[in-house]
Amino acid sequence: MVINTTKYNDKLILWALTSALAGFIFGFDTVVISGVEITIQTLWGLSPSLLGVVISSALWGTVLGALIGGWPTDRFGRVKTLIAIGFLYFISAIWSALANDPYSFIIARFIGGLAIGVSTIAVPLYISEISPAEKRGRLTGLFQFNIVFGILIAFISNALLANIGDNAWRWMLGVQVVPAIIYFLLCFYLPESPRWLIGKCNRVTEGRKVLMLINPNMSADTINEMSDNIINASSAVGVTTPFWGKRLKYPIFLAFCIAFFNQLSGINAILYFAPRIFEMTGLGQQAALLQSAGIGVTNMIATLIGLWLIDRLGRRTLLYIGSFGYILALGTCTWAFHYNVYSIIPLCIFLFIAAHAIGQGTVIWVFISEIFPIEHRTAGQTLGASTLWICAALLTLVFPVIISTFPPSYIFGFFCLMMVLQLIWVFTKMPETKGIPLEALQQKLGTIPLSTLQKHHDSAIDTKAVQEK
Repeated sequence: MVINTTKYNDKLILWALTSALAGFIFGFDTVVISGVEITIQTLWGLSPSLLGVVISSALWGTVLGALIGGWPTDRFGRVKTLIAIGFLYFISAIWSALANDPYSFIIARFIGGLAIGVSTIAVPLYISEISPAEKRGRLTGLFQFNIVFGILIAFISNALLANIGDNAWRWMLGVQVVPAIIYFLLCFYLPESPRWLIGKCNRVTEGRKVLMLINPNMSADTINEMSDNIINASSAVGVTTPFWGKRLKYPIFLAFCIAFFNQLSGINAILYFAPRIFEMTGLGQQAALLQSAGIGVTNMIATLIGLWLIDRLGRRTLLYIGSFGYILALGTCTWAFHYNVYSIIPLCIFLFIAAHAIGQGTVIWVFISEIFPIEHRTAGQTLGASTLWICAALLTLVFPVIISTFPPSYIFGFFCLMMVLQLIWVFTKMPETKGIPLEALQQKLGTIPLSTLQKHHDSAIDTKAVQEK
């Protein structure tokens, strides 16, 4: 018998979209600074090194948020953490827009970064824990889609507000108050993650109610079987395995590498300093801002393609596609800057953004949220997110100095070399996680004993097992 899952899918999409709105503000906040960094450098007389501190302040907040975000996510729950994220976004937006000196500005941006860091822990975990295996990639990927949508709106907003007066930069920063308030209020209507309720808190009755809420068509026996699977997987790992133990060394290695290569592609440096890079090719400031908006459009379209492909081709295949695109784009940029062929650089940057969006951008948050068992999922997400943001903060901190010291061809050549190394890592070390239920994936990666899941080889959480009897 085939079960009608219309209600199930509608509720999942609504909840996933709501929680993923944190990504919209994340993307907006991350890139809005690209439209104001030249203005505030002139306004406050910032040296290149101090400018690096100002621009990277949000990223250092993100690092701290990623490092500590696992604690509230586990202690208070996924949903309460999401509500707190919305509140921090609101405070940061107001403070940034009203700041009158670089030091106040740094604090305001740091608070926003703190919210971003926590969101990279809580949002992917929440969505992956309420999603069926065959839809997990697309639903978790909505976080990344909202990030790039926020990036696009930030670029467009910056271009539209650039000529409204001396305080244009304040409006660029302040408009994100609106999505912050909307997100904060919507989070109150989210149900808690059933895997957190059952696997972390042993609140089995509440967890089963959420599972029934997710899909009212499921039978009581199916719900019970799903909750038993979560309990079995959680207890098997939690009692015997420390996070830094031998059994988790493979997912730890995977999480570190994918996060490390994500930033060593140069993506944050290019997004943060896009107008400056385009101005180096001879474009004026307004034209550079419009070209930067083109980055946002390219990013969103390519992310939609990545979301369509991630549960069809798989995570590993998308990273292959992204790696080859990186190498082609960055290698061509290296050549173009070296030989002063500036006309093709915008096209190369767009190709680079598309490669990132289809590959790393779509895959990273999905992949990290999948590869750790429930008992250590927040710690694993913390490891991956903090690795990414430490690399991003360091790169953004030194980039203004690097770009004023070294020829651009050297910088893009270094990023290109890093992507060659990523391609080698994908080929030799990265596993495929497409379509595998979270509890069964623990078995594949060796993070749970084989005997633990023998009774439920096809995990009742897999919707296909639920639909077909």
